[in-house]
Amino acid sequence: MTVDSNEKNVQRAALYFFLSTVITWYFIEWSPVYIDVNQKILSCCIAGAKWNIQMIAALIFMDERRWLFLKNIGKTCLMGSLILIPYSISCLLGMESGIVFFAGSLCASVTAMIVSYYIHVKNMHIGFLWFAGWLLCLAVAVSLQLALVFDIQLL
Repeated sequence: MTVDSNEKNVQRAALYFFLSTVITWYFIEWSPVYIDVNQKILSCCIAGAKWNIQMIAALIFMDERRWLFLKNIGKTCLMGSLILIPYSISCLLGMESGIVFFAGSLCASVTAMIVSYYIHVKNMHIGFLWFAGWLLCLAVAVSLQLALVFDIQLL
């Protein structure tokens, strides 16, 4: 890859992750499911941590493809956040936005991200273990959301 294409990939990755963070924050901010600011901040931090782990791992362990990979997973992250917009808008407008819509939005977002992440890993020939590692991060993040943010004990 050329320096120019690497620079474009870095810029796009940064843009995708920035937009995703903003959209996810508004999803959390506007949802009546979250009670206080500390809960909202914790939720956003947990959501972002799984991506930060992937970014750090890519920077440490990947070859020159790391920048393309970061752009691709940034796109995956943004896609997942975009799926949350209808729920966010319904909350902002004061429309009915019950727990089924909330949970359904999250499930649709996570499912789309899993498929997209898998496709990027497969197309880049990175290896299934990288995908499995992200799934582990995702499972830990969901468990932390349930336990720490919503005080739902799994065991």
